[in-house]
Amino acid sequence: MTRHTPLVLDPTGATAHQEDRALRAMGPAAPVDLLGVRAWAVTDPALLRKLLTSPAVSKDARAHWPEFEQRAATWPLALWIAVRNMFTAYGADHRRLRRMVAPAFSSRRIDELRPAVEAMVTELIDDLATVPAGQAVDLRERLAYPLPIAVIGHLMGVPRDQRAGFRQLVDGVFDTTLTPEESQANAVRLYGVLDELIATKTADPGDDMTSLLIAARDEESDGTGFTGEELRDTLLLMISAGYETTVNVIDQAIVAMLTAPDQLDLVRAGKAGWYDVVEETLRHEPAVKHLPLRYAVTDIELPGGRTIARGDAILASYAAANRHPDWHGDSADAFDVTRTVKDHLAFGHGVHFCLGAPLARLEVAEALRQLFDRFPGLSLAVPAGELRPVASLISNGHQELPVLLTPA
Repeated sequence: MTRHTPLVLDPTGATAHQEDRALRAMGPAAPVDLLGVRAWAVTDPALLRKLLTSPAVSKDARAHWPEFEQRAATWPLALWIAVRNMFTAYGADHRRLRRMVAPAFSSRRIDELRPAVEAMVTELIDDLATVPAGQAVDLRERLAYPLPIAVIGHLMGVPRDQRAGFRQLVDGVFDTTLTPEESQANAVRLYGVLDELIATKTADPGDDMTSLLIAARDEESDGTGFTGEELRDTLLLMISAGYETTVNVIDQAIVAMLTAPDQLDLVRAGKAGWYDVVEETLRHEPAVKHLPLRYAVTDIELPGGRTIARGDAILASYAAANRHPDWHGDSADAFDVTRTVKDHLAFGHGVHFCLGAPLARLEVAEALRQLFDRFPGLSLAVPAGELRPVASLISNGHQELPVLLTPA
């Protein structure tokens, strides 16, 4: 990497917006220190989209990052670079792995899931209605957390008694304040839970994605199916990505509505819909702030004479790109559900675009619709400035979301 003083990213995520502004001021791509790893944080949306679709950029650390062996053993985010699934695959391997997962998120499959999602939301909202009047309730704990876990559990066939085991462990994957030892211990426990799921579904397969993926491992022996390691890491990807990110979008969308009542009024007046709220939340406060990591396959020339050298690590800084004034003008920092240009990078771009995006949109929109219909006087129980961000430079949500419910 060309020698420039890197910006040290705060692992607690406490100053995320200030960091994003600082990164944008440093140019289209800026050198950063990511928990001891030097990388290029790309914040310019045009450059980022170009790199996300370029064969000159890879997600395969084993093949294209000279630091892989060292970092896989000692880096707190080792799991993010060492898993073997489509998240870290490149070229033909990525196409092979994505092909086997894509049917779970087809339009037909999402339509089939809609009644189940609506029923899950209704059950959670009914439970909220039992909270005594005037008593604060944590909506992250009582709505944002349980809904995605229930949906992904339903999709993947995770038995109810195994779902609770995933929550804390997946949170640990996104916690960038853990030591390398704590991160490694969390990964060991997480793989133990995944092995338990695989054993359960192998012994008693069902009409669920886990059973289908196990069958793909067992039946396709010509090199087109999964290896055992790829199966386990694919389950890890689907459960963690389908859970943590959706939790954050539900959380951030509720906060946006409660801190910008004029925007909520627009929805209630029919001038915007809940899916408009979802898209603006994804742009304004994406579930993932920075996504590690990608790697330069060849030297990449940057505007201004800088070069991302072959083997350099690249950080996709989605949150900073989403609020870039070159993309959304002077109002980029404002939350506006009537925004004409709704483009964002919250789900990525190119061949690694998130397969679960339609399902996440459905979950968030349905949760918002039922929540604000049932509790029209919903309000924060603490000043917005007292909401604490989760301890992560990756995950973008709040530790708690205390509110007061006012039923219709």
